[in-house]
Amino acid sequence: MSLALVHSRSLDGMNAAAVSVEVHLANGLPSFTLVGLAETEVKESRERVRAALLNSGLSFPHNKRITVNLAPAELPKEGGRFDLPIALGLLAANGQIDASQLANFECAGELSLGGELRPIRGALAMSLALRREHQQRSLILPQDSAAEAALVDDVQVLEARHLLDVVAALQTGSEQPLPRAQALPRQVAPAGPDLRDVKGQAGAKRALEISAVGEHSLLLVGPPGTGKSMLAQRLAALLPPMTNEQALESAAVLSLCGQFQTQAWAQRVMRSPHHTASAIALVGGGSSPRPGEISLALHGVLFLDELPEFNRTALEALREPLETGRILISRAARQSEFPARFQLVAAMNPCPCGHLGNPLHTCRCSPEQITRYQARLSGPFLDRIDLSIEVPAVPPAELAALACGDSSAVVAQRVADARQRAVDRQGCSNTRLTGALLEQHAQPDAKGLAFLQKVTERLGWSARSYHRVLRVARSIADLEASPDIHQRHIAEAVQMRRGLYRA
Repeated sequence: MSLALVHSRSLDGMNAAAVSVEVHLANGLPSFTLVGLAETEVKESRERVRAALLNSGLSFPHNKRITVNLAPAELPKEGGRFDLPIALGLLAANGQIDASQLANFECAGELSLGGELRPIRGALAMSLALRREHQQRSLILPQDSAAEAALVDDVQVLEARHLLDVVAALQTGSEQPLPRAQALPRQVAPAGPDLRDVKGQAGAKRALEISAVGEHSLLLVGPPGTGKSMLAQRLAALLPPMTNEQALESAAVLSLCGQFQTQAWAQRVMRSPHHTASAIALVGGGSSPRPGEISLALHGVLFLDELPEFNRTALEALREPLETGRILISRAARQSEFPARFQLVAAMNPCPCGHLGNPLHTCRCSPEQITRYQARLSGPFLDRIDLSIEVPAVPPAELAALACGDSSAVVAQRVADARQRAVDRQGCSNTRLTGALLEQHAQPDAKGLAFLQKVTERLGWSARSYHRVLRVARSIADLEASPDIHQRHIAEAVQMRRGLYRA
């Protein structure tokens, strides 16, 4: 047979689009042509496949005109994932394996020159696509990638170490089937620093707990060394365990960038990009769009330390994802959409020297310097942050005498109970309450409503700020197991939106 068809998939944003690898052998001047909008890494497959076949003791059709078409032609293809499909297509077209069996499989894998299979990016996305499309084909992947893809239920994933393993399984009358990949354990104990390590800072710890209950964004403001980063790094351990679907979504995004680690299954991600990160690094992009930090932090925490030092354009790019939970990256030829449901935690000093409001040090900054420093954060950006908390400096003598507070496990249990109350009542966390759900589930009593309206008018808050205070108050009420929002809940929510120090 001079024509063979092999099924594979190409990464297209969060999707793994189906690709047909068509291999044709014809008489004529020997050549190897690869078509179908293939990028440089894919075109280099010709040399890897030739060497892998020869070094594996298989025949390569040197005397044929070889044409490989990757369809659909308008879909860009990248990476070495098509090495294995191209090699199998050549062998089937040349009669070395049973071409009829290829219809039952999809495959992907990069080949070494010796024929060993190397892992690929996006294996989990391929498995999810098979389940979503209700395809009955089995998925053949390199061993490391197969363990990742096997996390998806109802998809048969087969693993292979070497090209010869796949060839032996596909030969006519073969009795050497490929082994089925073993799925990882569905739960791994969370690991991370304990909240007990942070002494004092009761107000900031309370804000951290409320933030975890409702998935609220949080800004920690205070002098250097007061524990802002320590607090932020402990938020992920306070969040409730992820559901299986959330764990799959988080792992799938990390898999697109080759950053998924099997031992971190079902753990909340904590991303901490440096303040020199660009807008593209944060929200994603590139000629072939890749997810940014906000997508890699899906269902986890994005921690931005030294917030005013970030490029203003990068921070402004976060405004829409904070509202919508997704990011749409548009290019001239294509669009890619990535999920961006993350919890933002940021930390900053109140002024350039960092000691504004610090009783232990004298601030050396002028009012103009302080204003310019704080003005690096725009009003619309700050308006999207639910909680803004001062983290004051604690004198050393007082710090040594302070007792340790509740552990992360104790706080996490309170958070889980409060979050469950919200989910049972409205089907989502409090930060996602919008429209009719907000009217139904986050309306305070008469005294609380009058108090909030008075504060809003006096402080000149926007409608967004008004609604965010309601959501925070709903989380505070859930911590108390209160079905209603009272004035005390509104007052605490208002107090936690105080804003920055002022000179």
